[in-house]
Amino acid sequence: MEGMTDTSTAAPAEGETPAPQNSGTASLTSNRSTTPGSDVFREFISSGWADRPRLTPEPREVAPLAAARRARIAAQFPGERLVLPAGQAKVRSNDTDHLYRPHSAFSHLTGWGSDAVAGSVLVIEADGEATLYFRATAGRDSSEFYANPAIGEFWTGPRPSLEDVSLDLGIATRPLEDLAAVIEACGAATRIVRDADPLLTDDVDGIRLLEGEEGGEEHGDPAERDAELVRALSELRLVKEPWEAEQLRLAVEATRRGFDDVIADLPHVVSHPRGERLVEGTFNRRARIEGNATGYETIAASGPHACILHWTRNDGPVAAGDLILIDAGVELDTLYTADITRTLPVSGRFTEVQRRVYEAVREAADAAFAVVRPGIRFREVHAAAMEVIARKTAEWGFLPVSAEESLDPDLQYHRRYMVHGTSHHLGLDVHDCAQARREFYHDGIVEAGMTFTIEPGLYFQPDDLTVPEEYRGIGVRIEDDILVTADGAENLSAGIPRTADEVEAWLAR
Repeated sequence: MEGMTDTSTAAPAEGETPAPQNSGTASLTSNRSTTPGSDVFREFISSGWADRPRLTPEPREVAPLAAARRARIAAQFPGERLVLPAGQAKVRSNDTDHLYRPHSAFSHLTGWGSDAVAGSVLVIEADGEATLYFRATAGRDSSEFYANPAIGEFWTGPRPSLEDVSLDLGIATRPLEDLAAVIEACGAATRIVRDADPLLTDDVDGIRLLEGEEGGEEHGDPAERDAELVRALSELRLVKEPWEAEQLRLAVEATRRGFDDVIADLPHVVSHPRGERLVEGTFNRRARIEGNATGYETIAASGPHACILHWTRNDGPVAAGDLILIDAGVELDTLYTADITRTLPVSGRFTEVQRRVYEAVREAADAAFAVVRPGIRFREVHAAAMEVIARKTAEWGFLPVSAEESLDPDLQYHRRYMVHGTSHHLGLDVHDCAQARREFYHDGIVEAGMTFTIEPGLYFQPDDLTVPEEYRGIGVRIEDDILVTADGAENLSAGIPRTADEVEAWLAR
């Protein structure tokens, strides 16, 4: 990284408040600083700048939706202060950070996506009024903009003004330094998203403890109250708005182009000893072109690696004759992500056994899709897929009992070859709504507007002696993104080839 071996924070000018540091950058780099700190330099670098044009943005399309979401969550906790941090940048190593991404609950209630300012905090007051606290752009008369490698403009780019963000998001804004007084006023009737910003959570816990709230009869344990807020925020996202469904369509379409890129690059991939890395890199390039990043670490699993469900090392070859399982999704700048898996024959055509396994998985996926409609239990989607998986593995002689017997909850022999679930909700998180209560998730009633995956698979480990040798090392998963409609369901990823014949034609193109 350019200059990161030579960074520091210069001493603030007289009367100037030193800017807070992220990740301890100043202390980590002070022993190797060459940043000029003289008054002459400070005066020179603070002058000679053109006036910046003022932005007067129209509120972004999601702004009124985010306002309605804030009203809904406030109504669930009347008379209480809700604190939703965006979170700080996460350290990758020493003084370098991962690509910043705000907490999903914060993004959902503000509409701020990949352009969010790290460390921001949304506060919904007891009367339902919401204020966004963030560190606005620093003046050129401060030392921050050139001398603070964590947040200075020379290092990380300009930040927007309070007015610009207020107009953009349709929400009241205040400087981040004003948040301290709000936190000091936190009492029993305060809830915070605990995992978003642990240091801020510690501050809130300390105030609540001093106020004698922990274990109080009226309000109960603060940690459990915070958990109730997180559950409510997850359940708020179970049913998507039409705007959210459109974001997922766009993410799926970008993901389709990413798969096309990989297929176009297959000759190069096959020729490289780390072909899986090339697949990962090719897809990730598309994600950065069309969105913020990938929604999760890309799985590029060739040959027996396809039997490792979360294979993300991606350091193996992609060999002719093998299958490659690619599980990948583009995350847009709005932070909505696709989650698609396709399993491709590297040579362009499936062998007889590979096709048999592949089409069995597709039949399971189709069976699951066929039951999706409003009013069913979410768990019925998985059950429909498992009926096919049990039947196929029984037909092939892999089970010690019949398919019907294996489906008994106390047996489940067929699950040896598919230990994961068939579906999970999808949206801002690849595993969206993960903190929702079981009665609203696994046992919940499916509603129009819900979006989730259908992703059955079959995985025959290379050393599994319960299957014939020709099956060993074959792993297949087919994953699609589903939108529940008023009378059924829409497969958002149906345009990405699915059947064995379609996949072979796709590769031939």
